[in-house]
Amino acid sequence: MSELKYKVIKNKTQYKEYTRILKDLVFSNSKVPRIGDEIDLLTLLIEKWDAEHNTFEEVDPIRLLHSFIADHKLKSKDLVEILGISKGYLSEILHYKKGLSKDVIRKLAAHFKVSQEAFNRPYKLVTPINAHLKNASVMNTKKRIAIA
Repeated sequence: MSELKYKVIKNKTQYKEYTRILKDLVFSNSKVPRIGDEIDLLTLLIEKWDAEHNTFEEVDPIRLLHSFIADHKLKSKDLVEILGISKGYLSEILHYKKGLSKDVIRKLAAHFKVSQEAFNRPYKLVTPINAHLKNASVMNTKKRIAIA
């Protein structure tokens, strides 16, 4: 029996190698008929690894947004257009002064192709009321309504 070309990813080195191979295959101009199956298989293996090992839980939504902005080489004006919000509101979001609305969360998740949960998590906001106090903040949290 011949050895498999690709196996379930077991470590970060193998993950990086498979992502490199996938990138090369996707951007190659090869007309090989089975290349689509190879791309599909590598994508499946990489997505399985990502689902098990990569979580956005460690990164607050605004840091994640800053990361996406840098990775996609976006400018503020680009995000204003994508999100359909004012430049001032975007600035307040990026500086932890305003929370993300449900609509903005939906648009961010759709644009960056991630789960809405990546942006719909609590994080600390700095408000003008307590901005003069060192380490003072409030939390942008999900509201829970008690039923009487």
